[in-house]
Order: sequence, then structure tokens, then C-alpha cells
Amino acid sequence: MDASIKAIDLYKSFSNGGPANAVIRGLSLEIRPGKLTFIVGPSGCGKSTLLALLSGLQRPDDGDVTVFGERLWKKSAKQLDAFRLAHCGFVFQGFHLFSALTALEQVMLPIEYAGVRNAKDAAMHALHSVGLVDKAHLRPNELSGGEKQRVAIARAVVKKPSLIFADEPTSALDAANGQIVSDLLHRIAREHGTTILCVTHDPRVLKHADRVVELEDGRIMSDSDVQRGVATGALKVIC
Repeated sequence: MDASIKAIDLYKSFSNGGPANAVIRGLSLEIRPGKLTFIVGPSGCGKSTLLALLSGLQRPDDGDVTVFGERLWKKSAKQLDAFRLAHCGFVFQGFHLFSALTALEQVMLPIEYAGVRNAKDAAMHALHSVGLVDKAHLRPNELSGGEKQRVAIARAVVKKPSLIFADEPTSALDAANGQIVSDLLHRIAREHGTTILCVTHDPRVLKHADRVVELEDGRIMSDSDVQRGVATGALKVIC
């Protein structure tokens, strides 16, 4: 099975007027479809930066990212926007819900923007998939933290993306809701063949992973196929 994402020799540095701080250092990685891959490591090791480089939100200083056979960073800004709209769903730690919109309206938003017909039916189906049909009429201030994150997941999956990028989706949740969210992501990967790449500090959720990639100082320190129990230390794993 071909990789959904191939990253080759990525570098990324940031500077606040002083010397450049290297965050990603010559990193290469392949991510395959239908898997829930967690990226772990200490704060500041480059996890969220890597997610941004692979999803087209930040441009690397050097290296190449290929997604579904397309070289991501050969695209214009407009083409990148269209690519993310067509192929990507995003889930964030802070939920990023609009306070004035109901759960149903939150989920309808991206597909209405994309011009999808029957947006309400599709949004209700997505809410059903995360167990929140009965909360469709509620606004964020009427939802628990776990329910808010499940709405965010429904919003990410409603357009049936091939890729989902999740940045610390469980860190603001208690243990029970963290497990629910992680199980949902794993089920989405399995049932829909979705490639899901998730950054986390939360060791409680790793039992749901198919693969765990550990970063340190912008490099891959270990790479484990959790399902098969194979720890390789290699940069590329067929998992």
C-alpha cells in the first residue's frame, strides 16, 4: 500500500530576531493510510511544527513533502488552500468552535463552504458517528469538554477527508473523554481508510495507536508499529 504522506529530509528553523533555532532537523517519514499514528516527545521537540509542515500550514526551509503523489510545496498558496479543503480535516486542543453556532451548524460549516448539497443531512450523519445527535441543537457553552471535542471531530470528518491532522486533541480532557476521543479517531482510520496523524503529550491514549513516532530535538528517536509490537528505530516503517 502506497504511503499517503512522504516527507524527505525536512528542515525548519525559527528566529525572533536572534540566531535561528532549528526545530526540525533532516527528518524523513512515511505515513500510510488507514492508520492512527501518534507523534510524541517532549515539549519543544518539533511535534506541532512537523504536523504543520505535513499539512501545508507551514513551509519547510528545505526538504520535500509528497501527499498522494503530489509535491505539496510546489503548490501556490491558493492551491494549498484548495488542497486542504478537499483532502484534510483538522482537530485542535482548543476545539475552535464558534460560540454563536449550534453543534449542527458547526459541522455544516465546512461543507456549506465547499458547496456540498444536503449539508444538514451530512452533518447529522457525522454527529451520529460521534454519538451526539441528541446534542445537535446545543451551543458550545452547553456542551462538556469531551462533547466539544467530539463536535470538532464530526466537523473534521463530515467532508470525508483522506487525511486528519490532530494537535493535542485529548490534553484538555479528563481520562474518560480522552479515551472516547482516541477510540473515535482509531475507528475513523479503520472504517474509512483515513490517514490520521496525531500529536500528543498524553500517554493514556497510546494504546489506541497503530504506530508511535517519538521525536527529540527535531529528529526521530524511535518508530514503533504498536499493533505488531515492532520497535524499529528506523525512519520508515511499513505498518
